[in-house]
Amino acid sequence: MPMLNRRALLKTGAAGIAASTLASPLIAQNRSIRIGSYGGYFEDSFKTHVYPEFTKATGIEVESITQPNSSDWLVTLQQAVAAGNIPTDISLFARDTMIKASRIGDLIAPLDMAKITGAGNLDSYFVFEGNDGPQGVGAMSWFSAMVFNPNEVETPASWADFWDSSLFEASLGLGRNYNAGLLDFTAATFFDGAETMMSNDGIVAIIEKVAELKPNVALWWTAESQMEQSMKNGDVVAGQYYLDVANLMALDGFPIKPTFPKEGNLQDYGSWCLTAGSDKGDEAAEFMNFSSEPSTQALMSRKIGTAPLVDKAMTDLTDDEFNFVSGAPAIKPAYEAYLDNETFIKESWDKMLAEV
Repeated sequence: MPMLNRRALLKTGAAGIAASTLASPLIAQNRSIRIGSYGGYFEDSFKTHVYPEFTKATGIEVESITQPNSSDWLVTLQQAVAAGNIPTDISLFARDTMIKASRIGDLIAPLDMAKITGAGNLDSYFVFEGNDGPQGVGAMSWFSAMVFNPNEVETPASWADFWDSSLFEASLGLGRNYNAGLLDFTAATFFDGAETMMSNDGIVAIIEKVAELKPNVALWWTAESQMEQSMKNGDVVAGQYYLDVANLMALDGFPIKPTFPKEGNLQDYGSWCLTAGSDKGDEAAEFMNFSSEPSTQALMSRKIGTAPLVDKAMTDLTDDEFNFVSGAPAIKPAYEAYLDNETFIKESWDKMLAEV
């Protein structure tokens, strides 16, 4: 899913962050671990705010490794594992990439969950069960949300409102890519959610429903900047956008407000995975425990702008802090459908967009 690509550009808590030297443990030890994450501000935020706290708590030094946020990383891992020279002990994977890695085999190692008791703080959905058992522990998440201009329209109660031309004719901004979320929103609103995406007939029915929406769309956006500018200048009055960025824009005084309609917003997430062949299983377990702690989840929400994977009541986040990055209910993307039937979905989607 492309929603992961934006995390490297996240502005929350990242402005002015420079590459930093990781903190040394309080007591000199030889324990260390290499952790991969997406570069730029995202990685810098981990190096500045998260890894030093882990080192302070455990004495385990962290070497931060920049990794791609795409399936390209799987190619790198395949070559490295085959050569016996793995680049990281832990990698950060989106769920779809994690599914691919599990299907390929011998890229990510099964986890000993008895050593990762902190994962019990997470919903079981965020502990990924691969072909070889548990292979991923949720790290953080983010939302693609319904947004609207509060100066122009009332708060929509449902995604179904977007199909009402009396409210939104030629005024919506929606993601153009087939896997940008609109299929998932539509499936959750008018069908049986991800289950409907598992058959060709279901996919066709969802895309036909999206086609009914076309007269209300002013912008099919592929870059964040397009939607941002269109909301600022009033070309669109509602649509889908990233929750945290929308809140940042609102704080800057622009006419945009995110909301959680009754069907929910799309929640994507990343997971920590242990690289096959790593001899740092114990250190990885300690880091995954640390990451799963409510205090760490709250730290990441405050400093990186990601949504926590633990219940808000377990954290010390204020309502405002929590609502800035998260909410309910959540719609889970149809990951397996996008992987198993990508060509049919993409071709059907592109044909729908091309039709006048």
